[in-house]
Amino acid sequence: MSAYKLNIESKDSVSELLEVDGLKKTYTTRFGGNKVEALKNVNFKVERGEYVAIMGESGSGKTTLLNILAALDKPTGGKIILDGKDFSKLKESAVTKFRRDNLGFVFQEFNLLDTFTLEDNIYLPLVLAGTDYKEMHRRLMPIAERLEIDGLLKKYPYEVSGGQKQRAVVARALITDPKIILADEPTGALDSRSSDELLRLFGEINRQGQTILMVTHSVKAASTAGRVLFIKDGEVFHQMYKGDDSSQKFYQKISDTLTLLATGGDRK
Repeated sequence: MSAYKLNIESKDSVSELLEVDGLKKTYTTRFGGNKVEALKNVNFKVERGEYVAIMGESGSGKTTLLNILAALDKPTGGKIILDGKDFSKLKESAVTKFRRDNLGFVFQEFNLLDTFTLEDNIYLPLVLAGTDYKEMHRRLMPIAERLEIDGLLKKYPYEVSGGQKQRAVVARALITDPKIILADEPTGALDSRSSDELLRLFGEINRQGQTILMVTHSVKAASTAGRVLFIKDGEVFHQMYKGDDSSQKFYQKISDTLTLLATGGDRK
């Protein structure tokens, strides 16, 4: 098996990678009669190499937050600074390139094209960037071997399991060497065994230096992260660091905090 190492040169000169400052998002209802504040005043920072989970009840604003961080939506106010650049102010013409060059995505529904092999699905962001085939292949093989899908690359998505599909999605996210991976309920469509394996892979990828920001309902998934942000009513209600806690102890702390959220407890 080939050695696998993420290219993190130049990513460790400054510890802070992502800053979300005073982020707001207000939606106007269809006929303009009412306004809904999805995000009120969100503030947090993510350091290079961190693994952060975001949790909250349905309607808390976490999906809106992820969509804005993914440059799929624009904030009403505030700033999002990634590696020193405020991408919330980018013109539409520059957003696609910025997203492709800086962000990797792992989503619940896989978003793989059934008419493409796994290999071609993984190559897609590099094809859109005009990357040479030899360079694409050079990047892919160590990642595919590390994720144990090198023998599946010529298969189509409908020919492999959910867990194998999600590994292909992770490979597609990694192949562009993104500054940050954004994961939206990455274990949501997987059985327990495949979920455990994906979370193990996330842990390994993170230990290699990859920054990960994951939105999840799963306490088990969140307990593998190094920090959890809890969103309530469009704001960061509380945050919790794993520190030296075991995953089991961190799991219990997360569960207790979610109970506090659900029962209307005070901000900590």
